[in-house]
Amino acid sequence: MKVLKFGGTSVGSVENMQHVKGIITDGTKKIVVLSAMSGTTNTLVSIASAILNEIPNQAIDTINKLHESYFATIDELLVDNSLNSDTKTYVTEIFNFLLEATYSEYSKTLENKILAQGELLSTYMFNAYLKQEGIRSELLPALDFMRINNAKEPDLAYIKKEFKSTFDATPESDIYITQGFICLDDNGAVSNLQRGGSDYTATIIGAVINAEEVQIWTDIDGMHNNDPRYVENTHPISNLSFDEAAELAYFGAKILHPQTVLPVREDGIPVRLKNTMDPEAYGTLISSDTSENGIKAIAAKDNIIAIKIKSGRMLQAHGFLKKVFEVFETYGTSIDMITTSEVAVSLTIDDDRNLDKIVAELEQFASIEVDKDQTIVCLVGHSIVNHESTYKLFQILQDVKIRMISYGGSRNNISLLINSNDKVTTLNKLNDYLFELVTL
Repeated sequence: MKVLKFGGTSVGSVENMQHVKGIITDGTKKIVVLSAMSGTTNTLVSIASAILNEIPNQAIDTINKLHESYFATIDELLVDNSLNSDTKTYVTEIFNFLLEATYSEYSKTLENKILAQGELLSTYMFNAYLKQEGIRSELLPALDFMRINNAKEPDLAYIKKEFKSTFDATPESDIYITQGFICLDDNGAVSNLQRGGSDYTATIIGAVINAEEVQIWTDIDGMHNNDPRYVENTHPISNLSFDEAAELAYFGAKILHPQTVLPVREDGIPVRLKNTMDPEAYGTLISSDTSENGIKAIAAKDNIIAIKIKSGRMLQAHGFLKKVFEVFETYGTSIDMITTSEVAVSLTIDDDRNLDKIVAELEQFASIEVDKDQTIVCLVGHSIVNHESTYKLFQILQDVKIRMISYGGSRNNISLLINSNDKVTTLNKLNDYLFELVTL
């Protein structure tokens, strides 16, 4: 059985839902994971923000407008009177919950409940549409089996057990529809897998059922070799290894949630990236294959902060680096890049929530320099640190000021830290020269 995930754009209109129906009805059983309709999650975030800021009238106005837009979609999608009426009843119950929430005291749990409604809406509507079209489909409620542990990681043992129970209790069908993104936390409260988490849901389910393949359907024809928002003439990469895809996702390739490939990598379950609007396009296949060497793609991660920790007296002392890392661990802040010299350590973070506290603690035993507005440009490909043409990238970037270089930590990744103002120039320089020098 395959698992197919469709993003918000893929279910963002009646026309797109019709495209999705055509893709999934090929005569084979499958599990379909859906995101919220495009724009819905952002609207729900604004509702939660209005509740946080105690502006109930603003929240109510937003809720009513969203309610009207869903009714308009239902009238266009569902011509069957019974299914139309049933779906409107369900949708109204959700919007009544949202209206009641506007007068509740804000909490993160309440916000998570609000954000979960988008996926509940899209899956219920789409399931009703399939039934109208004579397709056997059943809902598998994600909140019945999807859970994260106290480390915010998927509780795979629980998910496997509860998914089997949920699936076995569901009437046999051709299409099984479930919600991406949403889950329970270790206390049983509604939570989520963060932005883009529907991809993660799909591969978790894929791993649990040992799927034949997991397909991620979106509005672009695979993972591109550079960022098409800033660079012209990019092209989709036909094949990537799990490690290459993980590096690209972590360092800014927006098409994938950063942790997407982790659940399926160990079992070698392939992940295919496909375009809902061009189903015949090959897309990108992510698998265990590592036969192609050289630089395959470039990604960029913005909003990076560089921190230079200088202490000539202590740097070579036993335990100094441990002391540095403990500061970041205390505040739950991950480090992306790190380089060392005789008198200083430079590292980067992408989370500034506790920056002032981190700097204050580091200043107790070192002098600190902080540079904001930095970008990590990541070059990815199998064994690129050993490739014969890799050295040429440093010649290409002779006009770009490079703040840090990470080379050798992974055979599949070379990372450059630059000023964010130089990002577009750097991406284009690399695109113009590297892909002519390296055979992909």
